[in-house]
Amino acid sequence: MKELRDKVKELLKDKEVDLVIGWGKGSLPFTATPVFVETEEDADNLIFNGSCRNNLTSYLTKDKRRLTKAYKKIGIVVKGCDSRSVVLYAVENQIKREDVVLIGVPCQGVFERKKISELTEGEEVLDFSIEGENIILKGRSFEETHPLKDVLCDACNTCEYPDAPEYDHFIGTPRKKITVPDAYKNVEDFENKSAEERWEYIKNEYSKCIRCYACRNVCPSCYCPECFVDQNDPQWIGKTPEVTDSIIFHLIRNLHIAGRCVDCGSCVSACPVDLDLRVMSKKVEKEIKERFDYIAGTDINEKPAMASFCENEKQDFIMS
Repeated sequence: MKELRDKVKELLKDKEVDLVIGWGKGSLPFTATPVFVETEEDADNLIFNGSCRNNLTSYLTKDKRRLTKAYKKIGIVVKGCDSRSVVLYAVENQIKREDVVLIGVPCQGVFERKKISELTEGEEVLDFSIEGENIILKGRSFEETHPLKDVLCDACNTCEYPDAPEYDHFIGTPRKKITVPDAYKNVEDFENKSAEERWEYIKNEYSKCIRCYACRNVCPSCYCPECFVDQNDPQWIGKTPEVTDSIIFHLIRNLHIAGRCVDCGSCVSACPVDLDLRVMSKKVEKEIKERFDYIAGTDINEKPAMASFCENEKQDFIMS
């Protein structure tokens, strides 16, 4: 992506940034790796395509001490969800907006490798190409064409903010919010179940959890110095993968990211046992949207939903 590389070289040359965090080519097909660009020559390693899965903004909080000590001004390449994470950090006073330079890129969605493996029945994919709304997968003994949407992560297929709502520079022309029909279909399907069916679903789904905490570790909204599951004084939940403790972990985490989840889908991609983590996170997002008319990370001048109060807020959850 020449325009991106040229822009980063320009920012470094003009001393507008000391470092740019972006994506580089991974060692396997459909993978990208975070790269830290300090020189104009390093900028030639930058890429942007559907393999750029990571939400790089996590470095701004989880690695904040090291980065802010070494660099005064940090640039970061952002998709729509990544940009929303930066807005979240700014309104939660985790970063100063003026210390970060956002370079927006036009996002068409990122690949979900699990879906690709299912489509090819486990056959190794060595290369791919995009033609319009289709993707061509190429292996040693096959070449298959599939609709592009079939290999994108679920979060991308329901994303209303594919391009950065907040940016300093943008590669191309950014799109505004787009309308996605059935954006909450998975939530509505869950809501249509009876109370017993919902509880059975939760038990069955979270019983698969091995408590590796990959979902928490990759989540850009989980940046507490010490997570509640790691505390032992008091100890909130057990350390073994008992289903009740797993349910408590996931439900409390969903409450912690209420009004803060940007639906980047990192948790789903990181989960080694394929938990359907978006049902509950999207359920909470839908509740916050309906009750507070708030979508996380879309307005840098708006307080988080859980940090503000209006007299006309819905209160049917505490009043009959």
